[in-house]
Amino acid sequence: MLTVRDLRVHFPITSGVLFDRQVGAVRAVDGVDLDIADGKTLGLVGESGCGKSTVGKAIIRLVPITSGSVVHDGVELSALKGKELRQARRHVQMIFQDPYASLNPRQNIGSIIAEPIRTHELREGSAVGQRVLELLDAVGLPRGAAGRYPHEFSGGQRQRIGIARALAAEPSLIVADEPVSALDVSIQAQVINLMEDLQQQLGLTFLMISHDLAVVHHIADTVAVMYLGGIVERSAASDLYSEPMHPYTLALLSAVPVPDPVVEDRRRRTVLQGDLPSPANPPSGCRFRTRCPYATELCAAERPVLRELRPGHEVACHYAGELPVS
Repeated sequence: MLTVRDLRVHFPITSGVLFDRQVGAVRAVDGVDLDIADGKTLGLVGESGCGKSTVGKAIIRLVPITSGSVVHDGVELSALKGKELRQARRHVQMIFQDPYASLNPRQNIGSIIAEPIRTHELREGSAVGQRVLELLDAVGLPRGAAGRYPHEFSGGQRQRIGIARALAAEPSLIVADEPVSALDVSIQAQVINLMEDLQQQLGLTFLMISHDLAVVHHIADTVAVMYLGGIVERSAASDLYSEPMHPYTLALLSAVPVPDPVVEDRRRRTVLQGDLPSPANPPSGCRFRTRCPYATELCAAERPVLRELRPGHEVACHYAGELPVS
């Protein structure tokens, strides 16, 4: 369904009073490979600033791609422009992180959901309104919501509206950029369950972007862990959570609370030292080495590539499989 190869998104840093000249670049995404099978969910996880949201926006071409390939259902998205890009976007939709900022406060809900239908000419006349009502039913909102405005709804309800808007274009792939991070925990479960139900009913494919590994564990088939613009570990969700092989993945998992207080008190924790380095000036070699307790001179000299250590389990670490991280 989706194949991403060597994706790079660099934002230029300019200097000058009259004539701007480029003096550097923020390497938000710096060589990312992803594959998502039809009808499956890939979870893309990492801490804030690692570039995961930029990956999602680059796939749907909301930010310019510096280099690399993005192929969706046999179509190279990175090369499309104008009308061709608009037509391709019908099949790749996005659910945004902030349900308060992603809806136009001047449009009622019916108009918001109907806009993709009219833009892509999927229905005409009264059929547009009927389709809006069907989408409201699908996301669990009353049909009377069509005449109301975004400020009249709670955060969870607004995110359901965002999901309905994404479904309105009848896509095959949905990029969900931290769709529940702004919601209360009880509402998060409702929205995640809704997305799972819709995936089964409509055969959707999801790219789920999140910093919360507990959320991703619940919905993802495959998980890719991202750090400072690159993928450091990728495997089936069950393998990643049971046997993590990269020190960064272990640190992320150790931050997820366990609901058993006895287990929580006894389990080993990995606390990372220092802050995430700047993507404008990343460390040489392995980008995680400045915070890794196992870093050596080799890590400073050479950037590790993803290599398969077990069937379907890839790790970008020179010493993966030799460290006490599992």
